Amino acid sequence: MSEYFLNPDLMSDQVKQEPIRAGMGRGLKAAGEANPNVVALCADLTESTQIHLFKEAFEDRFIQVGIAEQNLIAVASGLARAGKIPFASSYAAFNPGRNWEQIKTTVALNEQPVKIIGAHAGINVGPDGATHQMLEDIALMRVLPNMVVVVPGDSLEAEKATKAIAVNGKPTYIRLARVATPIISTPETPFEIGKAYVLRNGGDVSLMGTGVMTYQLLVAAEILATKGIQAEVVHVPTVKPLDHDVIMSSAHRTGRVVTAEEAQIAGGFGSAVAELLGEVLPTPVMRLGLNDRFGESGDPMQLFDHFGLTGEKMAVKIEDFVRNTSQYHRI
Repeated sequence: MSEYFLNPDLMSDQVKQEPIRAGMGRGLKAAGEANPNVVALCADLTESTQIHLFKEAFEDRFIQVGIAEQNLIAVASGLARAGKIPFASSYAAFNPGRNWEQIKTTVALNEQPVKIIGAHAGINVGPDGATHQMLEDIALMRVLPNMVVVVPGDSLEAEKATKAIAVNGKPTYIRLARVATPIISTPETPFEIGKAYVLRNGGDVSLMGTGVMTYQLLVAAEILATKGIQAEVVHVPTVKPLDHDVIMSSAHRTGRVVTAEEAQIAGGFGSAVAELLGEVLPTPVMRLGLNDRFGESGDPMQLFDHFGLTGEKMAVKIEDFVRNTSQYHRI
């Protein structure tokens, strides 16, 4: 188990918050400094997706394709075939929402190392509403052969993840939230593609989160502890490939698993965990997220509360799950 250094101020009112996409912007600029073959493309959303930091530093390696997301991916694939490492950026509603077929045929099928940046993903997009709240992207991208899927938990991890995917040589999707969210990690916290991390030990239930939901699960674990339930919290920033060892080890210790994602639970992160456990270690699993419904317009945190995805709301559901579900495969 890799040691994960949590932000010591995580549960205080003074915890620093920053948009996850800001970390990606810093990481992409650093990747460009490290390798002249790194290039960036955008579909008319340069500042919103934070790719402007790369553009300002390397204007001759930046391409603005305009509102043409299918072309964005086709051009990126051609650049990858020519030896470049392209990062193609837009809102997740359009990238992969609008150009999934081009991603499938020109990137994944041909195993081109295009890095697909899906910004403004999830209900945290808030007032932009259901049309722009991309909730299906984890399912869409993890089903593609050859595709790596990364969902950072905070801006520091997004910075590290962006640097890592720049050198992994594979088609990769990175999912980014819009609003400022708590920084759960530190500059020294490790990140490795394909690795999950145990943030809190417990023996009653495993809470497995990806993206911004890991913070909410840590809040839920604190609440559950006051009720005598010791929850283990596992952060899974790489949805594909999953860290089989950490996930199975945690499930074996606790005998119950809860997953949380800011996305549709059908085919998403929770489904990936359930599929793994169903094949090798049958374990009761409760999936938390959006359950067969679209998002709505509203303040981001009001939406989290409305859809039951705050730590407080999830703690109630998890307590009921633990009290009414027998443990399987306990050591």
